[in-house]
Amino acid sequence: MRLIVAGHEACTAREFTELALGVDTELFTGTDEEPAEERLARLAAARDVLPDLRPDEARYARSLMRTAAQRRRVLTWKAAA
Repeated sequence: MRLIVAGHEACTAREFTELALGVDTELFTGTDEEPAEERLARLAAARDVLPDLRPDEARYARSLMRTAAQRRRVLTWKAAA
């Protein structure tokens, strides 16, 4: 099944979400390898963008941020064990 949003084909669920909602998921989730300074700058930019999003998009973005933070805590805990 092909997922096409606004004339663009999404290959993954993440791409579909980005095309459908217009929310760059990586801005709100980051990557596991990003340095602390880059993470802080990315989070500051994400917080600046939140007020400009529609309510549903903002809720989704906040949940992405929470989930990413929880995942990093688990990964850090596992790495320390």
